[in-house]
Amino acid sequence: QVQLVESGGDSVQTGGSLRLSCAASRTIFSGNAMGWYRQAPGKQRELVASITIGGGTYYLGSVKGRFTISRDNAKNMVYLQMNNLKFEDTAVYYCNLAEDWLADWGRGTQVTVSS
Repeated sequence: QVQLVESGGDSVQTGGSLRLSCAASRTIFSGNAMGWYRQAPGKQRELVASITIGGGTYYLGSVKGRFTISRDNAKNMVYLQMNNLKFEDTAVYYCNLAEDWLADWGRGTQVTVSS
């Protein structure tokens, strides 16, 4: 049973923008904080941004002011608007819970930023 499906990744130039989308199953989404994570080649997966059920947000320092996380509670969707993309944002992006427990990871969506 697929519970998390990410989409929207692409290859862009530095300074470009992308909007990632995540479709989550109701059992995962309802009542839980959700997050966007990323994993670059050779690096550990890291939390990029999270959003609570009430809309409270957290951002990794390096993306603050450039990325915006949002959620649609009626559609069980989480979004990540990424502006002014930098080379170091290149990674596979995943969504998952931002709680003490995680769901099985989805396939992620590749974001590649080049000059």
